Amino acid sequence: MTGTSGAIDEAARTRGPEEEHRTRGLQKENHMTTHATPNPRTTGSPRFTSGALVTLEVRRALRNKKFLFFSVIYPALLFVIIAGGADSTTEVDGTGLALPAFMMVSMASFGALTAVLMGNSERIAKERQSGWVRQLRLTSLPGRGYVLAKTASAAVVSLPSIVVVFVTAAAVKDVRLDAWQWLALTGAIWAGSLCFAALGVAVGYSATGDAVRPITMILYFALSLLGGLWMPTTTFPHWLQTLADWTPTHAYAALGRAIELGGAPHAGDVVLLLAYFLLFAGGAAWLYRKDTLKA
Repeated sequence: MTGTSGAIDEAARTRGPEEEHRTRGLQKENHMTTHATPNPRTTGSPRFTSGALVTLEVRRALRNKKFLFFSVIYPALLFVIIAGGADSTTEVDGTGLALPAFMMVSMASFGALTAVLMGNSERIAKERQSGWVRQLRLTSLPGRGYVLAKTASAAVVSLPSIVVVFVTAAAVKDVRLDAWQWLALTGAIWAGSLCFAALGVAVGYSATGDAVRPITMILYFALSLLGGLWMPTTTFPHWLQTLADWTPTHAYAALGRAIELGGAPHAGDVVLLLAYFLLFAGGAAWLYRKDTLKA
């Protein structure tokens, strides 16, 4: 840099006042460009972590009134419509649960599914289209951190939908459980929603902005129906019951129903849901890396 400056000074002395002024201006501009241009991979990037992205995503979701209605209010309304006129002593065949208690777990699970699957998939597809994901790649946030942050933020948003359904069931149909059951139900349904949050990330990276909604809706309705979230799977034909037993939503709802009966979730349901989570999370991470290579 010193040699370059000396050469410029020597040239300026031989070119006269006007040339000297112009040369000095170029030297100053070159100096400012060299020292003022930020490096996007270092400037501010240590401060942008998975936790920061989770906070940002939660704030964005809470500002979306349409999303809040369908993920928080809509499941509680469905519970009132389905179970509101039913006798609280009417038992659902093959479950050992009264209809209000059965539908409470179903609608809480359905609300969490709506929040994490619908919210994640469409939001990520739009972020890819707008260039937001490309900007995140310029920070220090790794790919696994992005996937985990998206999964965790969606799960946080699912918590209100679970609580609102529980409060509605207790107030409207007088559903009563022990304190430990309420806490265990909330924890089980919330933790289980991580599986579908990971699925939402995978769908968001596997489809474009135009195709993501129909793909998500097909998965959403198929999983809800086959998993027994809208009606008991005991009403299905035998072959369809066998198929439903292997769906992640069936295992998901079974966690809560086992707790309502006073026991612990069955190990088979926990293992099946965990296997689906690993599959969806692994697929989401692979799709994220694939999308990064394309960019």
